[in-house]
Amino acid sequence: MDVWLQQVINGLVLGSMYALVALGYTMVYGIINMINFAHGEVLMVAALTSWSTLGWLRATWPQCPGWGVLVLALLVACVVAAALNWLIEKLAYRPLRNSPKLAPLITAMGVSILLQTLAMIIWTPNYKTYPTLLSDVPINVGGAVITPTQVMILGVTALCLVVLTWLVNATPLGRAMRATAENPRVAALMGVKPDAVISATFVIGAVLAAIAGVMFASNYGSVQHTMGFLPGLKAFTAAVFGGIGNLPGAVLGGLLLGLIESIGAGYIGDWTGGVLGSQYADIFAFVVLIIVLTLRPSGLLGERVADRA
Repeated sequence: MDVWLQQVINGLVLGSMYALVALGYTMVYGIINMINFAHGEVLMVAALTSWSTLGWLRATWPQCPGWGVLVLALLVACVVAAALNWLIEKLAYRPLRNSPKLAPLITAMGVSILLQTLAMIIWTPNYKTYPTLLSDVPINVGGAVITPTQVMILGVTALCLVVLTWLVNATPLGRAMRATAENPRVAALMGVKPDAVISATFVIGAVLAAIAGVMFASNYGSVQHTMGFLPGLKAFTAAVFGGIGNLPGAVLGGLLLGLIESIGAGYIGDWTGGVLGSQYADIFAFVVLIIVLTLRPSGLLGERVADRA
C-alpha cells in the first residue's frame, strides 16, 4: 500500500506538470487547429531563464528568502516565455495561417530546432544544477513521502487550472476565444479581433509552459537545452489522450499519463523484479495511448472541433 500511495503521489506531481503544458497545446489547437511543436522549447527557455535569474538574484540579493527568489525568477521566466511565444506566433505562424496544414507543422519543427540551438549557444550544452530553494525535509503522508517542492507543484497547478477555467468561461477574453474557436470570420463580424485573441492564446499557453518549466527544474534539480523535448512530446500525448482541443481533456490526459508512467515505472517494476523499471516508463504511457486511440480516436473527452464556414 505504501508503494502504491507513493507512486500515486509521484504520478500526480508529474501529471500536473504535463497538464499545464498540454493546456497550451490544446488551447492553440482549439482556436487555430494547429499543433505548436515548439511549445516544449518555450518551457526549456523559461527554465533556463529562471536558472540565470536565480543566479543573479542570489548574488545581488543574498538576504532574500528562497521562496521569494523562486517567485521572482518565475515571474521573469513567464515574461520571457510570453514574449517569445508572441514573437513566434507573429513571425512564424501568422503568415502561414491560411497555408496548407503541413507548412505550419514544418515551421513549428524548425522553430523548435532553432530555439534548441540558440539555447545551446547562450547557455552552453552542459547540464546545470538547479538550486533547491524550498525546504528539502520530506512530509510523511500515510507511509509515503512528499517534498515541499512537490506540494508547491500540486498547489500551483491547481491554482492555475482554477484561474484558467475562470478566464475561459467568465471573462470577455474567454468569450472571444470561444467565439474565435467556433468561427473566426463570424467572430470578427461581431467585433472580436481574431489576431489579438490568437496572440493572447499563445501568451497564456507560454505562461503555463513557463510555470511547468520552473516546476520541472525545481523537481528534478537540473536544466539543459534539450530538457523541453520529452516533456513537450509527453504533453502533446496527454492532450491527444484526453481529447485535443478540450481543456478538461488536457488536464485529465496529463494526470492519467503521469499516473501511468509513475505506476508503470515503480509499482509494476517491483512486480517484475526491475525488468520493467523507470528506464521503460515511456513504454507504458504510449502503449496505453495507442490502446485508447484505437478504441476512441477522439480521446477520452474529445469533442469534434466545430467546422469552419
